[in-house]
Amino acid sequence: MSYDQVEKLRNQLSLERKAKTIAVCSGKGGVGKSNFTLNFSIKLSQENYKILVFDLDVGMGNIDLLLGMQTESSIADVLNNRISIQDAIVKSPYGIDYIPGGSGLHGFLEMNAHKKAIFYQGLEKLLKEYDYVFFDMGAGVTETALFFILAADECFVVTTPEPTSITDAYGMVKHILSNQADMPIYTILNRSGNKIDGSNILDNFHTVIDRFLDGNARGLGFIPEDDNIMKAVMHQKPYTIIYPKTKAAKAVDLILQNYVKQVNRTMRKSGSFIERIKHFMKG
Repeated sequence: MSYDQVEKLRNQLSLERKAKTIAVCSGKGGVGKSNFTLNFSIKLSQENYKILVFDLDVGMGNIDLLLGMQTESSIADVLNNRISIQDAIVKSPYGIDYIPGGSGLHGFLEMNAHKKAIFYQGLEKLLKEYDYVFFDMGAGVTETALFFILAADECFVVTTPEPTSITDAYGMVKHILSNQADMPIYTILNRSGNKIDGSNILDNFHTVIDRFLDGNARGLGFIPEDDNIMKAVMHQKPYTIIYPKTKAAKAVDLILQNYVKQVNRTMRKSGSFIERIKHFMKG
């Protein structure tokens, strides 16, 4: 990435560090959402940004697996007040921090006022320590997941060329925009056959969103089919790290460049992340 691009991205952040929050979601499982989140985050961290990834894919959280790491705590321990949110953070060998997923996220709705206050205080502190916080959401929409998605500054929707995946991604975008019309939405097409097909699929997808949802999703690009992705998964290492010159890794580079070009046009103006999630959680 060029110096000017890096400076442009850096200037979007306040002088007092305040993380931009990005929810990464998909309409269905198995589209490579977590793998994309991990590798995109690593690429962003290589531009000297401090990154935190929340693994909120309850029951299917696999950031640990993709990194080849084992942890004893998770977001579930935070929600149950067994540990603080700061104590749940794990440092990876690749320049990003993350909070492992767990099976207790459904308990977020049952948190009493005291537990919510502790969670919000810890989260607010984190947002001042990082430049970007990614929420790797589970597939589809649950009530709890929706709070995080709608409160985020931006949303990335990951899909594949399969008709069912496109249909489910459309349903996800529809759900988001019907609840938060000003949400900036970016789309990423994974497992694309080739550049022409990938571009056409994203263009058609955005046309449908514009026509039927009166929305304006922006395409960030596509990641081609690449056997090295599965090899990296088997080695439990990010593919942008161990196969940096492959088609998939270069595609993530391009997606990051496209993001930098568009980011200044998508800032939300409706309060902070903490204010929004408190609003959706009713306190």
